Amino acid sequence: MLAAREEESLAGQGAKRSPFVTAVAFMLAAAILIPLLNAEVKYLGVFYPVLQLLWCRYFGHVAFMLVVFAPRKGPALFRSQRPWLQIVRSLLFCLTSFLMFCALQYVPVATAAAVSFTAPMVVLVLAPFMLGERVGPLKTVAVVCGFAGALFVIQPGGDAFHPAVLLVLLSACTSAVTQILSRKLAAYDTPETSNTYMAAAGFVLTSLMLPFVWQAPDGWVHLGLLISMGILGGCGHYCLVRAFEVAPAPFVAPFTYLQIVGASLLGYLFFAELPNLWSCIGTLIIVLSGLVVLLGEQYLEKRRLRASVLPPD
Repeated sequence: MLAAREEESLAGQGAKRSPFVTAVAFMLAAAILIPLLNAEVKYLGVFYPVLQLLWCRYFGHVAFMLVVFAPRKGPALFRSQRPWLQIVRSLLFCLTSFLMFCALQYVPVATAAAVSFTAPMVVLVLAPFMLGERVGPLKTVAVVCGFAGALFVIQPGGDAFHPAVLLVLLSACTSAVTQILSRKLAAYDTPETSNTYMAAAGFVLTSLMLPFVWQAPDGWVHLGLLISMGILGGCGHYCLVRAFEVAPAPFVAPFTYLQIVGASLLGYLFFAELPNLWSCIGTLIIVLSGLVVLLGEQYLEKRRLRASVLPPD
């Protein structure tokens, strides 16, 4: 009897763990898919215009969203309570991708990934002005350290410095504004609608420019890579969304930094890129600063929940 109860207890613990295991699996997939997309952009950028690569990325993403969500959601997938805010957010996301794609022609994949993770620090800088949120001293220190880490990675004035890395920093800023708008839209629209708008607006914009830059794919390999860009982008973002759906955000969020590991691995395998010591130190500082920001957000959220539950004195 005791053995049976122990087996039931272990089975129950396994059932409780399963959503977390699933979330980690999704984040591991995203840590490969999203850096792999950037690696393809870096390779194909030698042969094709950035706008064409951007169109391929959005075409595949839109197709993915329609195949996965349209059969279940129908017209509701495109129904937004704040359509103009969705469009502004989507255009900012398109600008973020454009800046990143341009920079990847000159910047190592791992460097681009590390600098892009300064976006949460930019969010904190903008939060008092755009969200009316107060930033405490601990978060302020984390922001300063995060930007200091970015300087270690960028190494201005050093032999490894390339001006294109500033495009990645600008991309992180536009990404931060996109994240702030995402917070505002979360109160009005579903994640599926927001993700569809994010892809559709970029697809329409790049489609208008495509006839002026289009170059026919040079062989079946390039055609396959161009098609796979959109699939990688759509699947990568889907994995991120699913991970946050199946497990609590405080558990999932730290795993986003695995993308830096994936980018480093792919950069070495495909382009023989090895980060120097200063880049490694800077990346570590960015990750630690981001985790401090994340833990601070978790603490504040717990305080808000506790305050909403406890009766007033």
